[in-house]
Amino acid sequence: MSHSPIKGRGAHSAVPSQRFNLPMREADDDWRDVEESVDGPVQKLRTSVTEEHPKTILSFNRSPDIPFDRSINAFRGCEHGCIYCFARPTHAYHDLSPGLDFETKLFAKPDAARLLRETFAKPRYRPAPIAMGTNTDPYQPIEMRYRITRQILELCLETRHPTIITTKSDRVLRDLELLAEMARFRLVAVGISVTSLDANLSRLLEPRAASPAKRLAALGRLVEAGVPAHVSIAPVIPAITDEFIEAILGAAADQGVRSASWIMIRLPHEVAPLFREWLAVHFPDRAAKVMSIIRSIRGGRDNDPEFGSRMKPGGVWADLLRRRFRLACKRNSIEAEREISLDCGQFRRPNLDGQLPLL
Repeated sequence: MSHSPIKGRGAHSAVPSQRFNLPMREADDDWRDVEESVDGPVQKLRTSVTEEHPKTILSFNRSPDIPFDRSINAFRGCEHGCIYCFARPTHAYHDLSPGLDFETKLFAKPDAARLLRETFAKPRYRPAPIAMGTNTDPYQPIEMRYRITRQILELCLETRHPTIITTKSDRVLRDLELLAEMARFRLVAVGISVTSLDANLSRLLEPRAASPAKRLAALGRLVEAGVPAHVSIAPVIPAITDEFIEAILGAAADQGVRSASWIMIRLPHEVAPLFREWLAVHFPDRAAKVMSIIRSIRGGRDNDPEFGSRMKPGGVWADLLRRRFRLACKRNSIEAEREISLDCGQFRRPNLDGQLPLL
């Protein structure tokens, strides 16, 4: 079913997931006029935040496809509203829609820094870089209110624990002085994702994320402050954003960035129908072509969920994009897929009273 665009939102529907046999409700358009005559115009979608108080905050993984084994997500859901976000299906665990609910019904974990301190204090804990921004953006708009990401970074600096940040927001600059101090001890690296250089296209793809120009400027500020900065072209959407690969790398190089990576779009679970719906609304002229290319690089499916291959698209189109990326990196003196080495040897285990032990 086709839906009209909702200003400032990425998804066009709030249909709940059926993976867990949850009851499904859908608005009946035949009654829309009657409802509006009684209750007035449909209210604008607003963002709500529920505070969550988990018992642990650090998640561990054994995936062979990603370069880290632990991560923190201080928020659930993301107001940026990126239509392609592979984390959308996690909202189904809460009986919420991976569509509009994912970007309007958010969860915050204000105890995150305290829980992380407790983890660091355990005698058996061994440090390794913590990834932030793996499921939801640590610098989405509600970070301005909660400052959870900043509290985590303050703890990491205090304990000399390394961390890796991925974001689509120039709000990362609000913590620039903290990140610069961490960089002095080789404790941090920041990756900023840029999908296109067309502000209008970005508003459709990522309606509440920073504009491409702001993200590139943020990369420049990070480089200037001595913070290891990385540009991630993620995701690449064939026939929609792939035309910007070379230009993004050129613009990042102009900002002093010397490290880059790319990720092909992934469409797990409910993301596939949401993305198809988005294509039908915004790009009906090429929707079939886009999905045909995606299936050709994912073994004939909308998505490849298998470890070992899910992050390695195959086929002619994938090979072409891979060659274009590597040539553009070489042309701009950028290292492709470079691993930034952080220092785990300075870690200082904290006491639970907030004081560091005497060395």
